[in-house]
Amino acid sequence: MGHGGAHGREMADFARRLVAEIPALRRYARALTGDASEADDVVQDCLERAWSRAHLFRPDRDLRVWLYAILHNGFIDDRRRARRRPAPAPLGDAGDRLAAPPVQDLDRAMADLDRALDALPDAQRAVLVLVVVEGLSYADAARALDVPPGTVMSRLHRARRRLHELMEGEAPPRLRRVT
Repeated sequence: MGHGGAHGREMADFARRLVAEIPALRRYARALTGDASEADDVVQDCLERAWSRAHLFRPDRDLRVWLYAILHNGFIDDRRRARRRPAPAPLGDAGDRLAAPPVQDLDRAMADLDRALDALPDAQRAVLVLVVVEGLSYADAARALDVPPGTVMSRLHRARRRLHELMEGEAPPRLRRVT
């Protein structure tokens, strides 16, 4: 069967491994975007980019870290493009008619956590999710985000502190004005 058969098996294995990472990618994208529909779009873009760049993936690398890097970079690129686009026109009364009621009410604590996570800066939220939720090491999170491990540690520290403040209802410390 020659070279084509081996390549086909490699691609089938790559596809199987890619599919196995979808739940983790969805969690990370949901944490970044704060919206399930937008998260699905981000994951779809990530999977398309990964598949089209499969030939660039080195087997000695961690697939999950490589995918997180693709997803994160795509998310940042999308945010930058969105800032350059004009804001959509308001729907007016039509928006009220188009909005669907929630399928189920979220538990209050989970809703508070979602709001607190959404209030974190993107960089802090990304590190928090990768390290705490997805269980990546500082080094792997640093590779996924293309930052030094020390940056991961400091962002994680600030994210945890700010999340605690938001969840406990504590006001952030005010800076003293020096005159």
